[in-house]
Amino acid sequence: MRIKNGEMMKVLVADAINEKGIENLKEVAEVVVDTSITPEELVNTINEYDGIVVRSRTKVTREVIEKADNLKIIARAGVGVDNIDLDAATEKGIMVLNSPESTSITVAEHSMGLLLSLARKISIADASVKDAKWEKKKFMGVELRNKTLGVIGMGRIGSQVVKRCRAFEMDAVVYDPYLPEEVAIQMGVELVDLETLLKRADFITIHVPLTPETKHLISTEEFEIMKEGAFITNCARGGIIDEEALYDALLNNKIGGAALDVYEDEPPAEDCKLFELDNIVLTPHIAASTKEAQRDAAIIVADEIIELFKGGTPQNVLNMPRIDKESYKQLVPYFELCDKLGSFISQAVSGKVKELEIVYCGELAELNNVELLTRTIIQGIINPILSSPVNAVNAALIAKNYGISVTEGKNEDAKGYDSLIKVTAKTDKSSFTADGTMLNVPKIIRVNNYWVDVKPEGYMFVAKYEDIPGSIGKIGTILGEHDINIGVMQVGRDEAGGEAIMILTLDKEVPIEVIKELKEADNIFDAVSLKL
Repeated sequence: MRIKNGEMMKVLVADAINEKGIENLKEVAEVVVDTSITPEELVNTINEYDGIVVRSRTKVTREVIEKADNLKIIARAGVGVDNIDLDAATEKGIMVLNSPESTSITVAEHSMGLLLSLARKISIADASVKDAKWEKKKFMGVELRNKTLGVIGMGRIGSQVVKRCRAFEMDAVVYDPYLPEEVAIQMGVELVDLETLLKRADFITIHVPLTPETKHLISTEEFEIMKEGAFITNCARGGIIDEEALYDALLNNKIGGAALDVYEDEPPAEDCKLFELDNIVLTPHIAASTKEAQRDAAIIVADEIIELFKGGTPQNVLNMPRIDKESYKQLVPYFELCDKLGSFISQAVSGKVKELEIVYCGELAELNNVELLTRTIIQGIINPILSSPVNAVNAALIAKNYGISVTEGKNEDAKGYDSLIKVTAKTDKSSFTADGTMLNVPKIIRVNNYWVDVKPEGYMFVAKYEDIPGSIGKIGTILGEHDINIGVMQVGRDEAGGEAIMILTLDKEVPIEVIKELKEADNIFDAVSLKL
């Protein structure tokens, strides 16, 4: 067992977890199980513990963390960490980890269950029999064999669904704009664009995060493209499918059926129109709910704590890897800047990121180890495109798996600032560069060599346009016509009459249809909406 100053490490299990996880923890620590501990008791006793394991009940608030003088790790036996103050833990140098992989198989299996229920009309046939009916002819189904599965999102869960569908002798086409062709080949799947997938797939399954880009990714236009009789399932996030458009497609038999485990509003309203239909299967967000997933979650977090207490590095850390206090003190002012730079570039650049160049200038160039900053930038780049959080521990590996090469450089010239970070993302279509610094708050000071002064936060908008009279007004007019208010405007240009750039901070998100309208306007070359 791991010893600390002559004493055994001490871990509090504050919520009910599988007994196997507790048994594993006892290998390295004294384990206290108190699944009824109150918030007040937790605040008063947290300083006794080196680690804490929670699920959903226990809230690890800033107040708790501020009292946690000995705490080294907070482990969530599950996927989300909404009940943990991640910022407070990071500030105090406490690792926060979860167990996202524990639900991969479970969600994939639920997706298969929904596909089979749709194909064979299992749920409505069950209801019919229980209603004392015998309607065999009404429930003619279709086989999965020799059908084409379309997978939207080939992450951890999507890849598991593909494995299972192969056992049913299905072909697979996948849409994932961030998956390199060579990686898709290694996975044995055909990488296509979304329109091609919709045209070819008999069954479609969704496994992407909900982002501004994926909100209503499947709507009226997409249903029109699908095969007549196609089936679609969603076990990812509500809002990826436009439920109004889905209702119309199902009501008019444009598609064969749908199955949802997630909804735009949870729970759905009592008068939800989808309830009227018999060609849809609905489950109450239970795709991740199995005994095995709970067991695996407990084992995973226990093993992660064991790894830490034995001097290793856990793999599911959400905030930062272990780092000595002095190094952390030097780097901590730049964490937010790096994350914002990465996220800004990830959402603004067009195409798949292939190369990432990071140059540290000024005082930062004098530091021996800036790896954590690089990983934080990578984290910001990749997080907007994946359904599960990327962390500072696994960021470099995930970048490698996605075919992103990362190079670091240093330069003494910080353009008059104490420190400067220059990040360039190169894709298969273009490149995009943003320079940032800390001026009490994170600031982006240059974009594609245009000097600006932007605080990266909230809803933002970036446009490239021809620098002639009326261009700026045209953009403002279009946004105003759609009731989108501009908070802050920054423009930059190289020379009069050439290409210029505009960066706006807005009061709300720019809808996709407004972006399309802007791109189609004269003298506007590109437009993109961001959320930071």
